[in-house]
Amino acid sequence: MSALRPRRSCLYMPGANAKALDKARGLPADTLIFDLEDAVAPEAKADARAAIVATMAAGGYGKREIIIRANALSTSWGHDDVKAAAQAKPDGVLFPKIDGPADIEAADKALRDAGAPEDTAIWAMIETPKAILSIGEIARCAERTRLTTFVMGTNDLAKDMRAAQTPDRRAFLAALSLTVIAGRAYGVTLIDGVYNDIQNTEGFEAICRQGLALGFDGKTLIHPSQLDACNAIFAPTADEVTWSRNVIAAFADPANAGKGVLKVDGKMTELLHLEMAKRTVAVADAIEGMS
Repeated sequence: MSALRPRRSCLYMPGANAKALDKARGLPADTLIFDLEDAVAPEAKADARAAIVATMAAGGYGKREIIIRANALSTSWGHDDVKAAAQAKPDGVLFPKIDGPADIEAADKALRDAGAPEDTAIWAMIETPKAILSIGEIARCAERTRLTTFVMGTNDLAKDMRAAQTPDRRAFLAALSLTVIAGRAYGVTLIDGVYNDIQNTEGFEAICRQGLALGFDGKTLIHPSQLDACNAIFAPTADEVTWSRNVIAAFADPANAGKGVLKVDGKMTELLHLEMAKRTVAVADAIEGMS
């Protein structure tokens, strides 16, 4: 099930850096985001497109999901980026500066016009105040377009809000939670924003745990050194998997047929816990399948 595909770690890789794109083949990232936007200078956009198309044709990325981040369609580069992505055939294209449903519809049309395969997903950057105010309607686009995933752009959101990025992200908790609520309402995968202080491992781990607690499926990263901690935090723990398997087994026991509430490992367990347990096991199995 694509909804349960591991997306614990989504690492940005600069599209203009051929060495980085090559190195990515050996990194333990669930998802690689080949960036044509912020990480590429205007004069290098065309070369970066060509480099990504070439590296995708060469392959070697195994089971890693590949996403290409395009420039906004309103820029002079956006549509050329989408055409290159259609040729490269990634798993999806990440569109920045999404303000409302019309931007998702435009992204969907751009992919169709470029001849992108039907299974090329739309990933949407949620990074503007207008996006937060329209987040429910944006998420609803998943019902009629290729939209599958939200990626928080907390740096851009901080700039537009004129808000400080404090360790507890207090200024952004409303935006983060509203995005999670909208995403869950319409089955959209949720990826938290980047953490800028590469050297601060404790701060990074704390932000990962906060993102997990808020309901995010994974996190975007800016450096390979962040991968191991991110993967560990966004994966179910061994205890969670064991308990989940016990819940599934208990409800499958013929002796418990028709029961809506059971005691499992000393805890009262309802059918809603069974649903959660099945998802936990499916995620754990999917992670195991990545190796």
